[in-house]
Amino acid sequence: MFSKLKESFFISISAILANKMRSFLTTLGIIIGVCSVVLMSTAIKGVDNSFQQGISSLGSDVLYIDKFAWFSSEEFWKMRNRPNITYEDYEKFKSLVNLPLAVAPQAISVRNIKFREKTAEAIFVTGSTTEYLETTNFSFKSGRFFSEIESESGRDVVVLGYDIAETLFGNIDPIGSIVKIGGFNYQVVGVLNKQGSNLLGAFNPDRQVYVPIKSLFRHFGLSWRSITIVVRAKNSQLLEETKIEAEQVMRQVRRLKAYESSDFSINQQEGLIQIYKNTVGVIQIGGLFITGLSLFVGAIGIMNIMFVSVKERTREIGIRKAIGATKRIIMAQFLMESSIISMIGGLIGLFFAIVLSYVIDQFIPTSVQISAVLIAIVISLLTGILSGLAPAYSAAKLDPVESLRYE
Repeated sequence: MFSKLKESFFISISAILANKMRSFLTTLGIIIGVCSVVLMSTAIKGVDNSFQQGISSLGSDVLYIDKFAWFSSEEFWKMRNRPNITYEDYEKFKSLVNLPLAVAPQAISVRNIKFREKTAEAIFVTGSTTEYLETTNFSFKSGRFFSEIESESGRDVVVLGYDIAETLFGNIDPIGSIVKIGGFNYQVVGVLNKQGSNLLGAFNPDRQVYVPIKSLFRHFGLSWRSITIVVRAKNSQLLEETKIEAEQVMRQVRRLKAYESSDFSINQQEGLIQIYKNTVGVIQIGGLFITGLSLFVGAIGIMNIMFVSVKERTREIGIRKAIGATKRIIMAQFLMESSIISMIGGLIGLFFAIVLSYVIDQFIPTSVQISAVLIAIVISLLTGILSGLAPAYSAAKLDPVESLRYE
């Protein structure tokens, strides 16, 4: 039995090599399908890793007391009519709370940042106090965060996010250099390590700079805008208790009666994470549909070519049956042939996917997973087997006498 299967294997290889171009064209659907599924997997995993890294840099046990709810069904105009959260509110809040590890204000402006002839446009400039560092998990490539003295006096010092430093300085050490933020001179005192490049806007530390909030108010006149109070719990187990205390204290700061609803929102990262998961889920569904369609087209192509092959080799099948080949052996031969064609397409698709993933990694993060490679191989093998079943069965049931008469 083994020798007959071995013989069938070599016959399958010979048939494939005898029609190289046809075999290659047959695999195109499999190549595209496998390439799509591996690329989608590596891109989503890479973005997910980067997202989780970025979220962890902000701290998973952090609360954001804000005028607006990040994700809420409440009408926007109602939230817009809420009173602003002021710096004085922050100071009162900080003096009354007991549970948080750290409390810091946060005000954001969007400005151009310039160093010599280089400009980074529309950058989020975050103003805060020295305690802001304790509400994050930031690490530094070089330098430091601004000190308490610099914070209280509102000195013009700045900490650059990783991407901003790369854009403006390249390989030059920025520490001690002067950059212009909205036309005002700021001395660079620190540069952050890369945190998570796929986070957006005010959530992406790599595309932000950090200055003392009093300096931000003095230069850009933002003291009239609502600020955010950033609250970090001592640990994730105390997050809910910290949130309850924060709400009670903030209501006290606002002098709200028991029957009055809160005129502020306490936001958490869970909302951002949920939106991210929903978005990735939609992308995955779309990717799987495209992949499935490509594999289906590839399977139809293999099935079609295998039927043609059976028709072309009817006499060969008759001769093999005449010298003792069983239906099982004939069926195994054509299943091997379709599986080998599909596997070749899968391996080519896998090769292109890995190469393209390294190219795409220059723009968005990717991560090639062993599981994705194994899935690609299994999908290729299953596609080959399933698409070869009907032609193989058709070949196996041919009558040897009629086959030998076939011209």
